[in-house]
Amino acid sequence: MRQPLEWLRRHDRGLVALRRAARTAIAMPAAFAIGTEIVGDPVVAVFAAFGSFAMLLLVDFSGTMRRRVQAQVALAVVGAMLVVVGALVAGTVWLSVVSMALVGFVVLFSAVVSSVLAGATTSLLLAFILPVTLGDVSSPVEPLAGWGIAAAVSLLAAVLLWPAPPVDPFRDAIVEAGRALAYRLRAAGDRRADDAVERLRRAFFATPFRPAGLGTTDRAVLRMVDELRWLDRVAARIDPRADDPAARAVEQASAAVLDRSVGLLARTETSRDGLHDALASLRDAVGALEAHVADGTPASVTASALDPCFRAEEVSFVVGQIAGNAETALAAERRSWIDQVLGRQPTNVAALLSSAGERVGAHLDRHSTWLHNSLRGAAALAGAVLAADLAHAEHGFWVVLGTLSVLRSNALSTGQSVVRALLGTVVGIIVGAGIVLAVGTNTTLLWVLLPPAILVTGVAPAAISFAAGQAAFTVTALILFDLLAPGGLETGFIRVADVALGGAVSLVVGLLLWPRGAGSVLGTAVAEAYVDAAAYVADAIHRGLDGGRDGDAPTAEALRAASASRRLDDTFRGYLAERGSKPVPLEDVTQLVNGVAGLRLAGDAVSDLWRRDGALDGDAATRQRLVSGAVDMTAWFSALAASLTGRGEVPGPPADDDHVTDAGASVATLWTADHLEAVRRLQAALVEPARSVNRR
Repeated sequence: MRQPLEWLRRHDRGLVALRRAARTAIAMPAAFAIGTEIVGDPVVAVFAAFGSFAMLLLVDFSGTMRRRVQAQVALAVVGAMLVVVGALVAGTVWLSVVSMALVGFVVLFSAVVSSVLAGATTSLLLAFILPVTLGDVSSPVEPLAGWGIAAAVSLLAAVLLWPAPPVDPFRDAIVEAGRALAYRLRAAGDRRADDAVERLRRAFFATPFRPAGLGTTDRAVLRMVDELRWLDRVAARIDPRADDPAARAVEQASAAVLDRSVGLLARTETSRDGLHDALASLRDAVGALEAHVADGTPASVTASALDPCFRAEEVSFVVGQIAGNAETALAAERRSWIDQVLGRQPTNVAALLSSAGERVGAHLDRHSTWLHNSLRGAAALAGAVLAADLAHAEHGFWVVLGTLSVLRSNALSTGQSVVRALLGTVVGIIVGAGIVLAVGTNTTLLWVLLPPAILVTGVAPAAISFAAGQAAFTVTALILFDLLAPGGLETGFIRVADVALGGAVSLVVGLLLWPRGAGSVLGTAVAEAYVDAAAYVADAIHRGLDGGRDGDAPTAEALRAASASRRLDDTFRGYLAERGSKPVPLEDVTQLVNGVAGLRLAGDAVSDLWRRDGALDGDAATRQRLVSGAVDMTAWFSALAASLTGRGEVPGPPADDDHVTDAGASVATLWTADHLEAVRRLQAALVEPARSVNRR
């Protein structure tokens, strides 16, 4: 057995698919047996079997056992509601079509707020598709009973049968990157953090949706990704030869804060007292740095002369942000059970509904890939329900399920999936036909063959191919329906026709609604994100010049920049997930996407400076230099956005500006000018990647 297991380990990392499939191979036949042998109702049996399939094989919740149980129960409850609604509208064609469109859009679009919802969308849609398309559902009672059996069996299986250990590779990657960056700050010039940050980036983009839910802990941890990536870029510019004691003291204190922060996240630190002490030391070091800069400023000073001090200030700001998020995550995890149920948040944390509203609002935009996918998916599923009725398909369920299986983000890959789905189905029918002919009416042998068929169904897509998964699922379905009502090869041939019809619907909808996939809107998403982020930086500078103290609430510009960044993140994930060749080098696209986070964080840093330091000191010339710098910066990013959407050429690098600041300027003024200089360096780094994208 060693060689097959080694092969499986290579194709199924961590044996995740095997564990999920083995669990389903036990639970699904058990639920089906309860429906057929104990209850004795075929409708109950079908819903028990496919409900188990939906709640065990199509989802695999992660996290602690408590969180998995909560997610499993929530899936069962919401699925039960959809089963009831589907049963009530079944039988009336126009009502079924309209309901499928509405439910499809709501389920697909609502997944934008949480990775847990995103991972469960297929299961939730299946809960509605089953009663709408089976055709012999007369009331919600039998479907709901079958779904209830499936929910109970699935919950027991998820808890008792080989539960995965509570490992969070995404969180582990954050901890590893944080510790490596702390070491870099202590030993300036060390480059080992680059690999850790790259692993964090890969972990972050490893899924087609953002790896976080609506939970306070998830939101806090997610914010740390951009902050750590930005800290890596800032720390890489620290000159190990620079000898400024005040700057080095800030960097050393920042390293201590970073160590304490990731210690809380890794749960190696059990108390926040150590972090609070480290933050107090960092504040003292920053205060000494500000005094050093203010006392040492001559009558005129250039940005390059203050570079070590400014780098230390940048580091202290982002490390403070990381520490705040780590503390929020720990406070959220330590809330009482009742506080978590009621959604009571730690101090200064946005409420769950407010956060959900921001995420949904960010994607109510005509360029949002998530909105495109939701509309297209809803249209495809509704079209499949209508096509099944117009074609008088005997098993309309397979038409809609075929549509759901093969729908992808663009028409080309959808067409490829249709071919693979049909090929897999034909192979499955051939294998299933051999089983049916060999077994005949021996139902005992069919019961024996059902668990192995389910096991292969779960493992094949991950270890072999999508077509192999389709073939195994066809064999499983043939066995199930042959146990309920022997139909032999006829059932299989009906399924081929139905899946072909569903695939055709999916292909037509893909061609009509989004013929080129994520790549066609990626340039627009990057352009909008840069324009909104630049507007946020400029607004932060203008607010600072006008007084600087607007409280802690995010401004309208900050919210728009965050929304555009979310849309870009999802578009980029869709682009990465699409099959086929990429016309633009991925390295260039990644560099453009990463730059948006740096620009937004520059706006955060400027806002924080003026909140701490107050109104502008100095002469009108200093004020005018900051204003003109902000205007030039926004104009440059507007030109860059135009080039990324095919409306112009990429602007050249901005001219160096060794800005001269008068002696009466405050530290906030000096460092705001330095942030503008840092943005200019970012602009220069974006020119070549933008030209590469523009040429293609």
